[in-house]
Amino acid sequence: MSKAKQKHIKNKSLLPWYLVLIVALVVIDQAVKHWVTQNIPLNSSKTLIPGLLDLDNLHNTGAAWSMLEGRQWFFAIITVIAIIVVAWLMWKNKTAAWMMTGLSLIMAGAVGNFIDRLSQGYVVDMFALQNVNFPVFNVADACLTIGVFIMLIVVLKEDDHK
Repeated sequence: MSKAKQKHIKNKSLLPWYLVLIVALVVIDQAVKHWVTQNIPLNSSKTLIPGLLDLDNLHNTGAAWSMLEGRQWFFAIITVIAIIVVAWLMWKNKTAAWMMTGLSLIMAGAVGNFIDRLSQGYVVDMFALQNVNFPVFNVADACLTIGVFIMLIVVLKEDDHK
């Protein structure tokens, strides 16, 4: 393969593929939230994996551990800013696969929880780790956490190469 063709492939935008990933993750997040609200009574729990994981149906008007509870306007402003910044970073880094992976997960998580906050005034949380002091979370929260972790690794690796 010629160097010109290799450079073209290397510099090809990954944006369309990652937009599909974002949409898929948001759909999964919303589908799981819908299923939980339809099948588990509010403030109830069902064991999913004995000794490890429960499925709860909780309404969270705050952030992790219900911090800043009831301040939906604050979360709306922060989320809009985050979505704009992440979209800009995705546009600037559209050929960097790991960067795009981390940013896409962050975007999917932000959008998934934003949909809940706008439509319901709270976020549906359902995954509860047994025997661990960790907040009950949802698919969007998992996306955010994994995305931030990937971004930290990407940034630290970039610093190593300087």
